Amino acid sequence: MRLTDFWARLEEAFGPGYAASIASDQVLPQLGGRTIEQALAAGEETHVVWRAVVAAYPDRVPARLR
Repeated sequence: MRLTDFWARLEEAFGPGYAASIASDQVLPQLGGRTIEQALAAGEETHVVWRAVVAAYPDRVPARLR
């Protein structure tokens, strides 16, 4: 998954403002206790980070975006 696709999915699932907040503030255990931004900056693959988002927010991410 390209990085631009990742951000588009995150914004579609949460809305632009909330997506930015989740990416910078929410620590996900599935990412080793890092935020989305930290995981991506550390070189984590976007599909791995996306799977962590889906696991952390199963009710927020529409099925078509999984």
